[in-house]
Amino acid sequence: MIPNIYKGDYRKLAIIPLILIVISILLIPNLKFGVDFRGGTMITLQLDGPLDTAALESDLAANGFDATVKVYEGSMGNTGEIEVSQTDSMLEADQLKEQFNVLLDEVALLEAQSYDDPEILAQYNDKRAELDAIANQMFALGGLNTQAEMHTNLNQLKTLFSETYLSLYSSHTNKIMEIVDQHATYTSYSSETVSAALSTHFMEQASTVVLWSAILSVILVFFFFRAPIPSLAVLVGAFSDIVIALGAMSLFGIPLSLPSFAALLMLIGFSLDTDILLTMRILKRKGDPRDNAYDAMKTGMTMSISAIIAFSALFVLALLTHIPTYYQISAVALAGLVGDLFATWGLNAPMVLYYKLRGR
Repeated sequence: MIPNIYKGDYRKLAIIPLILIVISILLIPNLKFGVDFRGGTMITLQLDGPLDTAALESDLAANGFDATVKVYEGSMGNTGEIEVSQTDSMLEADQLKEQFNVLLDEVALLEAQSYDDPEILAQYNDKRAELDAIANQMFALGGLNTQAEMHTNLNQLKTLFSETYLSLYSSHTNKIMEIVDQHATYTSYSSETVSAALSTHFMEQASTVVLWSAILSVILVFFFFRAPIPSLAVLVGAFSDIVIALGAMSLFGIPLSLPSFAALLMLIGFSLDTDILLTMRILKRKGDPRDNAYDAMKTGMTMSISAIIAFSALFVLALLTHIPTYYQISAVALAGLVGDLFATWGLNAPMVLYYKLRGR
């Protein structure tokens, strides 16, 4: 049986979570972004022999690829992961694609209007020349021996432009695999490529989700308690969980990707659940607030430990099978849940207790 830690000077309990938060804040600037959020190519190999990661990285770098190579041992054999950053040519191709798509609609509209209004024809010719120049840059990148001026039909030009763009990505992966084949033997491989435009879209969507989550959380908490200090304590607890989880991700090299981002959102909900449970018990129940906080801690820790056991099982499965999605979700969840134990019962509880006991 855990003794009632709130019977003494409960304010000292905040020391450990505050230290964890400070350390995590110092680590966060070193957090790496995964392919989902920064663009690039991820190649996963089911290895059939040894792989010299340093030699492969060096060879890729000599061919213009900024890559990180890792090998993991699992029950089903060794797995190699090659993460390649976007090259300058791929970044240029993404920019050209975005410019082309924006200008294409305008040119199509001007073309239709020019049939009925000759005065529009000059404007159409200017815009079409801009579109052709962009297309020619893409064709040059793809090594295509043609000129956009030869394709007067916009649909044909659009199709050829798209095919050239896709062939660039295919060629990009093939060049990487040609180098990999010189260093590794494998039974199978898979590749995932995220363009800079798509990664920017993911980042924008993630930022929107975080913003609305924060706004709705603030509204919900203030609606429940209608007092600044308890509401602030709940929000501080949720913020602390995320900061500690991000610090752990930076420390253990877990990138911020779509799976780890989903785990962070889950932690916000879990943290709010335990923090609201604690605050409601202290403020609404009759009796000694210290005993109420202790009762809430027993209930909340049972919930947390159950969740930790569940995600530990997923973490072990991820280590055995080396499924990156399982590993990232379970590792981030475990870091946040452990952090929640310190943040909720060591930081949130003393804040709410101080507010409650001061009013007596």
